[in-house]
Amino acid sequence: MSTGTRLPALSIAGLKHRYGDRDSLQGVSFSVADGDLFALLGPNGGGKTTLFRIISTLLKPTEGSVEVFGVDAVKRPAEARRAMGIVFQSPAVDPWLTVLENLRHHGYLYGLSGNRLGRAMERALERFGLTPRAHERAGTLSGGLRRRLELAKALLPEPRLLILDEPSTGLDPSARRDLIRELIRLRDDAGTTVVLTTHLMDEAAACDRVGILHQGRLVGIGSPAALMETIGGEVITITAAGDAKQLRDAIAQRFDVEPTVIDDRVRLERRRAHEFVPAVVEAFPGEIASISVGRPTLDDVYVHHTGKSIADSAIAD
Repeated sequence: MSTGTRLPALSIAGLKHRYGDRDSLQGVSFSVADGDLFALLGPNGGGKTTLFRIISTLLKPTEGSVEVFGVDAVKRPAEARRAMGIVFQSPAVDPWLTVLENLRHHGYLYGLSGNRLGRAMERALERFGLTPRAHERAGTLSGGLRRRLELAKALLPEPRLLILDEPSTGLDPSARRDLIRELIRLRDDAGTTVVLTTHLMDEAAACDRVGILHQGRLVGIGSPAALMETIGGEVITITAAGDAKQLRDAIAQRFDVEPTVIDDRVRLERRRAHEFVPAVVEAFPGEIASISVGRPTLDDVYVHHTGKSIADSAIAD
């Protein structure tokens, strides 16, 4: 993690973007410190991909600014791109080329050649465990190995900032965990700043800081621990024996609290929850099928800020 007074790797101020009459981003502002692992957490349709496209200079914002290590990425996109490695959600490897050929042709795009390119390819193959597969066609690799090849390509020119759009799409849980471990290693060993978009809580929880995007707005930002501390208590989850909304309304009236219904269960945040649970069970005998108390998670933080689960927040892009 970074310290000192170095320029932020990424600075975003007042970013807005409109598609026709729809606001995709509504005044988003945040910064990412040099050497941090940062997640943009949100559902499909929440603005993550639009923000990713703007950062990667593929899309100009309607309003606002983006700086990459102090370079205006809107006005000077070519210069900003030189500091970035980019991994898109959709696969960007040629399945008919070998692993080595994919790396070589990507290096050419960045002006690498000769011994410099050869050394860079050797490092990339070794870093991602691809040396034994160097002469295999990319199309024969597993999803996890293809994702490693995507990362190897993005890091070939040794960018200071790596941005990834939903990087674990299509990966099984084991490959997802391997990917996150690799991103952490890049941060720790190479000092690479990593910014990723995700809708997966475990990916976000592994990052240094998390920004929560909801309906084009940044509704929360901080370390996972700091965000969870904003809950200010424990989370009580109640499965109703009957109608969850009726039970929610009854609990709200009886105890002067503001529970919500998430995924057909009543949910509320409460300090000293262990004292509240017996009272609510006694007040509604036969109406509660089960009740649990837990420490807040990032899922709870998302619900706290938006009133919905991340699955319920998703809309069509």
